[in-house]
Amino acid sequence: MRKSLQAAGVLASVAVAGAVLYGTGAASADGHAADRHSAEPENIGLLVGEIDNYYGATQAADGTWQASAHSPYAKDLARVEARAEKDIRNATATTRHHGKKPAIVLDVDDTSLLSFDYERATNYVYNDATWNAYVAKANRPAVFGMPELVAYAKQRGVEVFFLTGLSEPLRAPAVQNLTKAGYHTPLDTAHLFTKDKANPPAYLADCATAAAWNCTTVQFKEGTRKHLEASGYDIVGNFGDQQSDLTGGHADKAYKLPNPTYYVE
Repeated sequence: MRKSLQAAGVLASVAVAGAVLYGTGAASADGHAADRHSAEPENIGLLVGEIDNYYGATQAADGTWQASAHSPYAKDLARVEARAEKDIRNATATTRHHGKKPAIVLDVDDTSLLSFDYERATNYVYNDATWNAYVAKANRPAVFGMPELVAYAKQRGVEVFFLTGLSEPLRAPAVQNLTKAGYHTPLDTAHLFTKDKANPPAYLADCATAAAWNCTTVQFKEGTRKHLEASGYDIVGNFGDQQSDLTGGHADKAYKLPNPTYYVE
């Protein structure tokens, strides 16, 4: 489930309010009234300003929002990517991959393609219809530095896979957008995995059938990485902007890219 910054803030406020009410009349184990304190969550308006500063946000004449390649966000990305490049170099300097071909797996949304324009324009409130229309435009920029990292991995003989929570009907614009953004690597069905709820793959049979898709994000992504390993690949790096992109293993190393705008369970 994709949760917006605004929704998360409201939930946090409710949780804090509940804690305050509970603490007022609560008794401790020794029978004395317990003093409980809580802090008011950060004001959402101020938090949006902090996020603007983090991304170096500017608004173009056509109204679209852009992040800066010199922003704190870009610098945080560069640190993660530098570590990943070093790890890829070390991993490919040896042939000890248990007879398997080295590979990397990348999430798409805000790992490969940046959706800051959508998040900022909608004030961080997610909606299926507007999101699908935005993705269908196939006009998102690349996440800073990621096409270059993919190119480096390919130079080192690493196979590249994309594993996205986008639905199968959005495959075509995803392929178009990744190509346009500079990812020069195979993007066929063997290299780009989407959520195909109508025809789920057999390796997800534990949580998905043609009648019902019950896979969580973790189950979907973990199961697909496990499938890649069974197909002869050693996943030397798994990249995502959400912890749910990375949980479950089946990768030698995991790389969490920054994203303060939403979270996916």
